[in-house]
Amino acid sequence: MVNTPRKTTDSKEAAQESPEDKASLPGPMAVLRTAREQLAELTGMTPESVSSFERTEDGWLLEIEVLELSRVPDTMSLLASYEVQLDPQGELMGYRRLRRYERGRSEPRGTGAH
Repeated sequence: MVNTPRKTTDSKEAAQESPEDKASLPGPMAVLRTAREQLAELTGMTPESVSSFERTEDGWLLEIEVLELSRVPDTMSLLASYEVQLDPQGELMGYRRLRRYERGRSEPRGTGAH
């Protein structure tokens, strides 16, 4: 996935979309469900949650937490955070792993991936 500057859509740009454009584009919940399904199909891993979700000028950008390796006890399972980029119709354009961590461990305050 190529790192390109991201610009979120503001209310003026959203207002300039025609009613036909809005009607043909999937809503946020449909995009969210589709992104989880597509990532699971491509990686073979189980999405656990969506921790970030935004509309950009190029489509959608999500951060999805995925179970990479199940362990006993569950607090030792390995999770990963994936950045997922979708086009305006909700089709997956690319993804990349941002970080990997044990379920029972939290990040120190103020150390996000972005």
